[in-house]
Amino acid sequence: MNRKLCVLHVKSETIILVMGIKLVIVDDAPFIREAIRGIIKGTDIELLAEACDGEEAIVVAGRTQPDVILMDMVLPKKNGIDAAKEILENNSKIKIIACSTEGQEGLLLRALDAGCVNFITKPFKAEDIMKAIRKAGSK
Repeated sequence: MNRKLCVLHVKSETIILVMGIKLVIVDDAPFIREAIRGIIKGTDIELLAEACDGEEAIVVAGRTQPDVILMDMVLPKKNGIDAAKEILENNSKIKIIACSTEGQEGLLLRALDAGCVNFITKPFKAEDIMKAIRKAGSK
């Protein structure tokens, strides 16, 4: 992975920024993918690809080898839990952030058990998405 680390010291807090994170977005809702594209636009996060179902996510992850995948857990063809397991079997270095709507908290434990490194609840805030991607990209 070709990434640079930038360390900032702000108000007695150390913040590590990971530069050049390669991202794949997986969500069956086009407006969610569009929203995430807008959030990362103009940042150092490089969008490699998008997928709209679990099966496509597995193919895209294998082809692009991203650092981070932001993936909805409720997907057509293959759910996010099963897709995450298969992606991580093929490449354990990829960090997957699970994403699902409020009221789906039962998915949290299943997502973490599947190997996801974090869980974001929809509706999400831009700063939560950026923080999760940067944290996952720094691992």
